[in-house]
Amino acid sequence: MVMLPDARAPEGLRLYVIGDVHGRSDLLAGMHGRIAGDLARRPAADWRVIHLGDYIDRGPDSAGALALLLDYQGDGHGDFLIGNHDRFLLDFLIGPEGADLDLWIYNGGAATLDSFGIDGLLAASSRDQRSRRRLYDQLIAAMRPGLTEFLGGLSLMLRFGDYLFVHAGVRPGVALEDQSAHDLVWIREPFLASGADHGAVIVHGHTPVEAVEVRPNRIGIDTGAVFTGNLTCLVLEGAARALLGADGPAPLPETFIDC
Repeated sequence: MVMLPDARAPEGLRLYVIGDVHGRSDLLAGMHGRIAGDLARRPAADWRVIHLGDYIDRGPDSAGALALLLDYQGDGHGDFLIGNHDRFLLDFLIGPEGADLDLWIYNGGAATLDSFGIDGLLAASSRDQRSRRRLYDQLIAAMRPGLTEFLGGLSLMLRFGDYLFVHAGVRPGVALEDQSAHDLVWIREPFLASGADHGAVIVHGHTPVEAVEVRPNRIGIDTGAVFTGNLTCLVLEGAARALLGADGPAPLPETFIDC
């Protein structure tokens, strides 16, 4: 049984976990700077910086956010999960003719295209195959080399110690190794209301909350950065849990919300 009061990160490893970015490259750059500052003040033997997905859409600079992540790969300490919004973009890049372009545009994809210098509202009318192929060619030309490969290599889940990191959540009653890719990036209910022991404490984004949501079986850290300007970074080390602020880590409040 793995519930939050007893959960531990692996010995000697500090975990920084960043919530949904949604095109706020300014907040992402600032959080990477906070992490660097924290490591300078409190050196760690080893560390990982886990990004929970939804790097794009809705916000003003999805292209810049992806560029930051592409560069951050070179540090060797970054881990990158895929969110449902990132999946929209990847699906279009893999097969523009079959992708659900309307759904992507409706869910903030126009802002992503704008950030690459492409008229997102005009793209919404790209319904015939020739228009879609033209849009695809424009997007590929505007993207940095290696970005398609980066998106294709994003992880569905990661586990460190007693914590499992996913974008959206897991389906209760299904073994972690049997979870579907769709649920990992899209699920809300019945996951959010479940009090079940999932076999690990689930750390996730996807569902915006006003403040970090702490339950015995999960921690939700999507604090709606694109709307609130509040990008959350959870810090896990041994038994300690904290939120990384401008002045360093502050203990995570663990007044559980009843399931």
